[in-house]
Amino acid sequence: MRAVPGAFGLAFFQGDADPPPKARRLAFGVPQWLRPLVPVSTISLVQVAELILALLLYMQTQSTVRSWISGPPPGPDGRGPIWDGFVYLTAVAVGLPIALRDRWPLAAWRVSIALMPVAVGVTRTVGLSDGGMPYTTWLIVSQLLVLYSVAVRCDRRITVAVWVVMLLATWIIDPNSMPVAMVVVSVAVLFGYNVRVRRSATAKLKTEERRTRQAESAQAVLAERARIARELHDVVAHHMSVIAIQAEAVPLKARGDPAQLEAGLAEIRALSLEAIAELRQVLGVLRDQDGRVDTAPQPGLDRLDELVSNARAAGLAVLVKRAGPLDRLPPAVGLSAYRIVQESLSNAMRHAPGSTVALDVAHRRGELRLRVANGPSAAPGAGPGAGHGVAGMRERATLLGGTLDAGPVAGGGFEVRATLPVTDAGEKTHERPRGFVTGDDVG
Repeated sequence: MRAVPGAFGLAFFQGDADPPPKARRLAFGVPQWLRPLVPVSTISLVQVAELILALLLYMQTQSTVRSWISGPPPGPDGRGPIWDGFVYLTAVAVGLPIALRDRWPLAAWRVSIALMPVAVGVTRTVGLSDGGMPYTTWLIVSQLLVLYSVAVRCDRRITVAVWVVMLLATWIIDPNSMPVAMVVVSVAVLFGYNVRVRRSATAKLKTEERRTRQAESAQAVLAERARIARELHDVVAHHMSVIAIQAEAVPLKARGDPAQLEAGLAEIRALSLEAIAELRQVLGVLRDQDGRVDTAPQPGLDRLDELVSNARAAGLAVLVKRAGPLDRLPPAVGLSAYRIVQESLSNAMRHAPGSTVALDVAHRRGELRLRVANGPSAAPGAGPGAGHGVAGMRERATLLGGTLDAGPVAGGGFEVRATLPVTDAGEKTHERPRGFVTGDDVG
């Protein structure tokens, strides 16, 4: 019961309509030389047409009523200020609501309902009603346009209150025309409310689409962060392990020989520069504000000999077996295979220094098989790590639709086995979300 008076209070006093839509059809910009005179930057042709219609209805209503009351009897005597005021109010009741309905539809309805008794009273007096109803065609058109605007731009409670008030008004003015007026008013209100529901659904759909795009972008950012984290881990862990072992071994190998010491330091410097170059390649997309990217190719199995050389220089005895063509691998498969071998050798350097490592690489029947197995350590190694290396290798294999198994073997040592599909499907599983450019894509 409290909601009913509240709805009528909103309709007559407190309520307000939604702002007009920002995107309008048939709109044009205001020239610069007219900006000081026109308070808006764009003008809609629909608004201009409504203002012209409002002016025409105002002039037509005023002219028709004035000509009737100024004519011979039985028309009323048109002399005197009272009739002049009624003429202007009748014309205002028809034209002003149309002029207001685009920007202030609820205010337009309040003006029309307040002036309706004057317009109907003048119509009955001068005999201008159409079809036996006390409403002129101009007044009917004006009222229906205003009702449509209210239903489109106002809350449902306000729309229902306006509809009830209009039905009561038509019943009070002329009970005989109540059925026809009820149908006409209801059609206008329902049509406007249907348009409002459709616009609201469209706006909600656009909002959901925007949120979906934002969620997809956020997910893509997280995926890219994970990819960069894997790349950084592989690059830093491998090169820093080799550099640390070389820095420890060079003084022992040199034993006061300046030539060997210089050669060892030069090798450490080369490894450091290589690590810096790979870090720049991984982070180049993030650091460049102008959108330029490093087009240097990403490492693949064509650089397998470099990994083996670094591992042997660090004290590992690496035995390599190759089978099948390794120079025609997709870039994504080649990079992942390179990183898996790199991480496996780095783990062997850290946890099993001086051990013998067996490296098998085979490309057969649409898949690439990797096996990296190291024997027992010949010297005390580092303690157990955080486990990110094996997890990163497993993620790389999973992204390509492959598998990876890693764990200790009998007799001491550790073994890594990976299977990567070398097919179009395996390449597609490595695709990035659309709109993101990464080092892998550049390579």
